[in-house]
Amino acid sequence: MAADVFSPYDLGPVRLRNRTVKAATFEGRTPEGVVTDELIDYHVAPARGGVGLTTVAYLAVAPEGRTHKECIVLGEHSLFGLTRLADAVHEAGAKIAGQVGHAGPVANGRSNGVHAIAASRMPSPLSMQMIRTATEADLTRVTRAYVDGARTLVRAGFDVIELHMAHSYLLSSFLAPGLNRRKDRWGGPLENRAKLARQIARVVREEVGDQVAVTAKVSVSDGFKGGVTTEDGLAFAQLLEADGHLDALQLSGGSSLMNPMYLFRGGAPVDEFAANMPPVVRFGMRTPVGRSFMKAYPWEEAYFRPKSLEFRRTLSMPLAFLGGVNSLATMQQAMDDGFELVAMGRALLREPDLLLRIQQGRTTEGICIHCNRCMPTIYTGTVCTEWAPDEVIPVPGVRAGQA
Repeated sequence: MAADVFSPYDLGPVRLRNRTVKAATFEGRTPEGVVTDELIDYHVAPARGGVGLTTVAYLAVAPEGRTHKECIVLGEHSLFGLTRLADAVHEAGAKIAGQVGHAGPVANGRSNGVHAIAASRMPSPLSMQMIRTATEADLTRVTRAYVDGARTLVRAGFDVIELHMAHSYLLSSFLAPGLNRRKDRWGGPLENRAKLARQIARVVREEVGDQVAVTAKVSVSDGFKGGVTTEDGLAFAQLLEADGHLDALQLSGGSSLMNPMYLFRGGAPVDEFAANMPPVVRFGMRTPVGRSFMKAYPWEEAYFRPKSLEFRRTLSMPLAFLGGVNSLATMQQAMDDGFELVAMGRALLREPDLLLRIQQGRTTEGICIHCNRCMPTIYTGTVCTEWAPDEVIPVPGVRAGQA
């Protein structure tokens, strides 16, 4: 018999009150690269709204690993704020995860003030700079930084560490044959391309032991030629399962660098994104070539289900289903399919109290229209742009000083 999505679940050493996860979606509430009251409010709202686990995005392990300068870099300077954040979420009744990673080629080197690194040298459409090839010294340093970052989150009281291995971020750039043209031990066959991600998972687990759960976000398909295919993604997931360092995988897709709408589906807010970009990038995005970068894919419930089912049939480890989860029926379908967890993004941005109202029998589905106009707001504070002035908006957050 399939599990109830609102039944408790043990994610490694962590007991979740239910099987729902607020997926990592950049909050845009850290203008100085530190935790703010607004960031705490953002995560307290879905915590009070019934979610089992809320995920903070995106926590960089190194300065050049930020997507842009506003991102939090894990370290002593961010520990106090992260502790306040974890305490507030716990008081609201949920557990908290930190999405940990290195943006690699998705990093904006001009914004960060330091050139981005990737598996192989390539031009950056974000900074208009060249992204340099990561050296052996870089990979040793970054590996150590993941360990230090994991230690910071444990000290801060986080419950789960989610390693970002998708969306063309650094670990994903090594996995994608079109982005990894290396001739050394990190390139070539999949086993070589997967070495860095597997190494990171191992050292992080060795550092944290069973103090927290350790998961990874992986790709069911990058959606671009030369990206991680479903076949490669599945083979990579099998390697991670065999290694035994992770408590679960969250199944995602698309590439923040090459094909972002493959992940989101629905409307493609090209003009809104362009308005937030530097003049040169703005012009490029409004050309036919630029517009083709943000391809429009029709939205449908559970759009990754066919590919995710291939992972479910092959793997025995716990999996979190993600992609177009907007209703109780879809959540329960995921349970029927054998997934242990269900991750939601836009639906909870639109209605942070959606899960509580579903549990109370007041609704069975969210009202997000999947226009994706929330996406460009990451630069000023991620919000749903469709909230009407007279609409009842979610569970009020609490200021950190009141938590």
